[in-house]
Amino acid sequence: MTASSALSASFSSLGTADLYRLLKLRCDVFVVEQHCAYPELDGRDTEPGTRHLWLDAPDGTVAAYLRVLDEPGGGARIGRVVTAAAHRGRGLAGRLLAAALEHVGPGREVVLDAQTGATGVYERFGFAICGPAFDDEGIEHVPMRRPAA
Repeated sequence: MTASSALSASFSSLGTADLYRLLKLRCDVFVVEQHCAYPELDGRDTEPGTRHLWLDAPDGTVAAYLRVLDEPGGGARIGRVVTAAAHRGRGLAGRLLAAALEHVGPGREVVLDAQTGATGVYERFGFAICGPAFDDEGIEHVPMRRPAA
């Protein structure tokens, strides 16, 4: 799997089977594995500018996923970055980040909220911590920003 093999779709072009697979991975990791009882389905998945990117595993499951949101002011937000437990440590999040940044393009600022243990992944792509750490459902996060080129 490479960045170029990342699949990408708007909400309106996702088929029901793909939508189910993406949401299943998000719920399996964010809600069940990380014990976070929060509104995982936040209403932003369906926004017209939202892009869903993912990598399929050979067995037909989703190996990794993220979404790109349009932000007020013309920037973009990357979020819901997740890799299935069986596929961690293979650089899949990095491959998806590369595909997401290609989708966003160089002329837009990109922000995200990173789990503190994952900041190194984002720093490799030009993101820098831009604020204090905060608690998000019991998991420490930091805001990060990548300026427009």
